[in-house]
Amino acid sequence: MLPRFIIVFSGLFDKLPNLRIITHHCGGMIPYFSGRAETLWAQLGSRTADEDYSEILKRMTKPLMDYFRMFYGDTVLGGSSSALRCGLDFFGADHVVFASDCPFDPEGGAMFIREGIRSVGDLQLPPEVERKIYYDNAIGLLKLNGMK
Repeated sequence: MLPRFIIVFSGLFDKLPNLRIITHHCGGMIPYFSGRAETLWAQLGSRTADEDYSEILKRMTKPLMDYFRMFYGDTVLGGSSSALRCGLDFFGADHVVFASDCPFDPEGGAMFIREGIRSVGDLQLPPEVERKIYYDNAIGLLKLNGMK
């Protein structure tokens, strides 16, 4: 999780607004704790005695959590549909891509692929959202637009 904080607080997304980064496990804890994180990070620098980190927030050009929403989340969640729902709610359908963590499961990959597909299906998403997750978002990220 630390690299995401460094990327956001360093201003990298402001310097490279077209940078695209896919985060593992649908953003980890960020989507789940986004409300708490936003409240606590808004106080950045107000509780430190050694350095004044409040200048970091003043340099940001958009709301803090909007930077975290610039990442893409993958669907590697061990088949947890509720975790995927949380990630989709946080990132939006345009910023989630299918992934499987293959081959790191007891079946050499088949289980994670199967469970990933099941978790997407369990959400009963509109077909156009499923297509974004399974195909369109990756095509856009990889700049393979001629393959549509």
